[in-house]
Amino acid sequence: MTATTTSLAPDTDVAPNLELGAARRVDFPTLSREVHGKRLVYLDTGASSQTPQVVLDTMNDYYSRFRSNVHRGVYQLAEEATDLYEGGRTTVAEFIDAPADGIVFTKNSTEAMNLAAWSWVRTQLGPDDAMLTTRMEHHANFVPYLHAQQDIGFDLRTIPILPDGQLDLDAAKDLLADGKVTYLAVIHVSNVLGTINDVATLTEMARAANPDCKVLLDGSQAVPQMPVSVRDLDADFYAFTGHKACGPTGIGVLAAKPELLERMPPFLSGGDMILDVTLDGFTTNTVPHKFEAGTPMIAEAGGLGTALDYLADLGMDRVRVHERDLVGSLIEALQSVDDVTIHGPLDPDIRGGAVSFDLAGVHPHDVGAMLDSFGVCIRVGHHCAKPLMRELGVNATARASLGLYNDLDDLEPLVAGLREAARFFAR
Repeated sequence: MTATTTSLAPDTDVAPNLELGAARRVDFPTLSREVHGKRLVYLDTGASSQTPQVVLDTMNDYYSRFRSNVHRGVYQLAEEATDLYEGGRTTVAEFIDAPADGIVFTKNSTEAMNLAAWSWVRTQLGPDDAMLTTRMEHHANFVPYLHAQQDIGFDLRTIPILPDGQLDLDAAKDLLADGKVTYLAVIHVSNVLGTINDVATLTEMARAANPDCKVLLDGSQAVPQMPVSVRDLDADFYAFTGHKACGPTGIGVLAAKPELLERMPPFLSGGDMILDVTLDGFTTNTVPHKFEAGTPMIAEAGGLGTALDYLADLGMDRVRVHERDLVGSLIEALQSVDDVTIHGPLDPDIRGGAVSFDLAGVHPHDVGAMLDSFGVCIRVGHHCAKPLMRELGVNATARASLGLYNDLDDLEPLVAGLREAARFFAR
């Protein structure tokens, strides 16, 4: 798909949101840098977002003013550290509309989904069961099930993808028809195609076929881009990570129905996940602490709470509109470059801010290197989605992904760099 011109302006009746985009760059210290003498243009938020100064201040405040451990100390510093940590949990629960006693802190969404795979799938599924996932999953929401399948022998089924980058819901209905699917794992927003999957419909279909089917949603790309209500989605498990949502690295979340956490064995063992230990055994702590062994990510939990407060203050409805409009302009900008192929939906109403593409005859790594010389940061490779790469018939793609701090003026150097890559690497 190619085009010859673009206005680099969204075709929308919605007025530009002047409080996002360039107006927010000042909040993010890294975005003040120059790279190779050029203004830094960060188009890799799908891999990791930038971090606002308020998050850095929260974490520095912990390390410089009340650095101590949580939960068991009776002195003021320990109480302040506990308040920071548990306050982060409360903020997460409010932000995604989930019960606070179902918020388990992990080190990232990968660990969150592994926790569900090891503590639920491995203990609840048997060889006569089936689980359903998709062919667009991140490895973190696929490989743990391959691992479990090798030991348990359940049937692992995958929903195919239509040519427009959306899931084939008719095929999904057929895969669910025998009522054997007891676990559904689906990415909420694709990190490669940008597709916003109709997870509510899939959940309804799965439970209509088998009322006992449990549902896990990978919200790593969704939570930073749009309003999310875990209650409304009625997900049994919902995973996301802090570093894609303006928060720090090293912390993620598994939001789960507390009654399911009660039935699950602990994933890790050690301090803080126990109530009592004898020479003959142990008693686990209450949920969610049952799954948080050892000293937790204290500064990171506080930083994540501040990041989500920052997003909430901006308004996730406004963030969604901003990124929807900007991704429409990004698609137009890419189409203005000859021999560019875009993967995934072209309608910005049904996609998030990650846009994967190919430049004919130019390896994605060469595209990325050329764009770096223009100060533009993108991601290249298989994006931890090798089954999807095979579905697309490619080994790798280039991917530009937007954040709330991007604006139309970030697209000009992207287009210039792509045209130079096409010229420099001309066949």
